[in-house]
Amino acid sequence: MADTATGPATGPGTPAPVADATGISKRFGATVALRDARITVAPGEAHALVGRNGAGKSTLVSVLTGLQQPDSGTLRFSGAPAPALGDIDAWRSRVACVYQHSTVIGDLTVAENLFLNRQSAGVVQPIRWKQLRRRAEELLGEYGVAVDPAARARELTVEQRQFIEIARALSFGARFIILDEPTAKLDARGINRLFDKLRDLQRQGVAFLFISHHLQEVYDLCTTVTVYRDAAHILTAPVAELGHRALVEAMTGESASTVTAPAGGPMASRSGSAELLAISGLTLTGVCEDVSLSVRSGEVVGLAGATASGNVQVGEAIAGLHRADEGRITVGGRSVRTGSVPSALAVGVGLVPEDRHLQGLVTNRSVAENATLTVTDQLGPFGTVLPARTKAFAGRMIRDLDIKTPGAATPVSALSGGNQQKVVVARALATDPHVLVAIRPTNGVDVKSKEFLLRRIRQVADGGKAALIVSDELDDLKVCDRVVVMFHGRLVAEFDRGWKDDALVAAIEGVTGDTVPATASPASASTAADEHGR
Repeated sequence: MADTATGPATGPGTPAPVADATGISKRFGATVALRDARITVAPGEAHALVGRNGAGKSTLVSVLTGLQQPDSGTLRFSGAPAPALGDIDAWRSRVACVYQHSTVIGDLTVAENLFLNRQSAGVVQPIRWKQLRRRAEELLGEYGVAVDPAARARELTVEQRQFIEIARALSFGARFIILDEPTAKLDARGINRLFDKLRDLQRQGVAFLFISHHLQEVYDLCTTVTVYRDAAHILTAPVAELGHRALVEAMTGESASTVTAPAGGPMASRSGSAELLAISGLTLTGVCEDVSLSVRSGEVVGLAGATASGNVQVGEAIAGLHRADEGRITVGGRSVRTGSVPSALAVGVGLVPEDRHLQGLVTNRSVAENATLTVTDQLGPFGTVLPARTKAFAGRMIRDLDIKTPGAATPVSALSGGNQQKVVVARALATDPHVLVAIRPTNGVDVKSKEFLLRRIRQVADGGKAALIVSDELDDLKVCDRVVVMFHGRLVAEFDRGWKDDALVAAIEGVTGDTVPATASPASASTAADEHGR
């Protein structure tokens, strides 16, 4: 596909691009990470970089931030050549990256994080704490960040920590910020506030390279989009001139496909199916109150809600990660002892956790070891683990989940994000669970991996089991037979298939109105109205 735009025009009186990379190539051994890649970002521009996992985005970011030296190509900032590799201060004054995983140090204050390693004027000079906090107040005020400089960073929200990282980057003089999946852990309100802040900074001349797997965000924030595929630049185009289908086709090299509605008849036809998951009166203090929910054989049910809704904690409680203050959870008629992971595993619960990096993977272990963690008792006699049996078991899972890996012994850290997520799903399915709980199962993965994972979850239910998808991502929820919505710890609405995006989002966000969306069930609608009236 040819470019419809190759970058901002340059000429007399036109400011130079804040970043201009051309002909960038990079190999790691036999692996081609970038092939004659390019990107140009104009001053004050919100420029999206999208592509499937393994497309070359991360390698390009490492080149743009001075972490990697390209094998060939040129890189310029505001018309000047890039600094020498290793000149940290020079790189910081030109570009900064706010990563998906925060680099803010929780035990330090906001002021200490903002001026880390530069708290005083000299190495031997003492830190003047009042002066440091005053400098922090001035910096935060300049960029409109309402955070107490004396607060510990661990007390901040994810959104506030991102603002701190952006302010810290700007304090070095950089006017080009790379945002790597910045919305991955934000709810809709947090995303809106982040975007408002970014637009304010754009008006001050700050440019952003926005990397996201959530394509709607590209249309909401950015004016230009660049697509990478198979380590190469595919196109750069104005966002307004590129439809969703064309964008997906550019990313995948195939005709865009969509997640189809689940197979089977309306929910009424499943009413006679066996109840596999039953939650009754579940209460977790400070999180949720009197939550009751059931999932039947053959069903995929969505549990939707914003970050503060409590839906993630309910999903984790089913898997034994939280002890309930009140209520009962049963799987196939057998009680789960809340707060006990072994109990949840024993009754047949499989869990795909929210964060594969923190909760899902042992990154210094192999694909085989990660994929078989839940079934080690099946891999050898008398508590032993036989390598041959582990390899064979893992091989079946690799084929079943189509995990792209050189082999079962490959460290899981060497895989792309989408394939790492497949390993996490493989481990959850290794026990052949009666109920699969998948929390934001497609978080941070590319379009094709997303579709594959959702189809695989659908197959679990179609095989006579049950699945609960806990997410606020509309694409995740479209595979569900019905969606139950939580708001501030309570169930407030239920939607059958055919729901409208705006109605579901309104329920998730607690939006009140004169009428209840027609797609919400009457009983749930009245509950929602009661809750919203409080």
